[in-house]
Amino acid sequence: MKSKMAISAAVFTLAAGLGGLAQAQSATETTPAPEHQLSYNATVTSEYRYRGLSQTRFQPALQGGADYTHTPTGFYAGTWLSTIKWTKDLGGDGDVEVDLYAGKRGDLGGGVSYDVGGLYYWYPSNDLEPNANTFELYGQLGFGPAYLKYSHATTNLFGTADSKQSGYLDLGANLDVSNGFVLNLHVGRQRVKNNSSLSYTDYKAGLTKDFGFASASVAWVKTNTDAYLVPGGRNQGRSRAVVSLSKTF
Repeated sequence: MKSKMAISAAVFTLAAGLGGLAQAQSATETTPAPEHQLSYNATVTSEYRYRGLSQTRFQPALQGGADYTHTPTGFYAGTWLSTIKWTKDLGGDGDVEVDLYAGKRGDLGGGVSYDVGGLYYWYPSNDLEPNANTFELYGQLGFGPAYLKYSHATTNLFGTADSKQSGYLDLGANLDVSNGFVLNLHVGRQRVKNNSSLSYTDYKAGLTKDFGFASASVAWVKTNTDAYLVPGGRNQGRSRAVVSLSKTF
């Protein structure tokens, strides 16, 4: 899930972008941004975590996506894919997650930005009941390097029965510390409607650095739940370090 609590490519790309923000701002002072912008991203990661939970049974994942932005209006759309294992772990099928999203972002003034939109998580041939496919609406406010985001599910949440209207609150910051290193901090709270035993909090602390040819990231991720298990009985949200290498082009 492109936002599914874990170290997704979206987070890596954002952090990498912060590392080059000064150069980008300097360039746009003399060269207007193109009206239509298209970018691509690719990531290899030691483990796909989303909202603190492993999506790949603690094993590596390949990820990639494409994004379109209409610069004058701030409207954007994109798609993102990752290899997964959790649908099979629940007795279903499928080994790919496809995210489809669109929204609008802009500046409210006074150093405050916004981002609103919708995100559809599609798991082809997942064969789960309820179906794992999920749609969320989201809204985010940015305050310099910090942000506050809320995501609201209008469908059942990732195959959990009777879980419509679940919500996820995400508070984080990406701080430029020194020599191009960006400190990534995050805490999130997943509320699962009518399934309080599945609600939990997750945490992340990490570092990202853009080396030009690619952006490297390492993070420590954990949750406060043991309600999500993978085959063998291991806690899907146990504390673990995640290392990733990503490129945006």
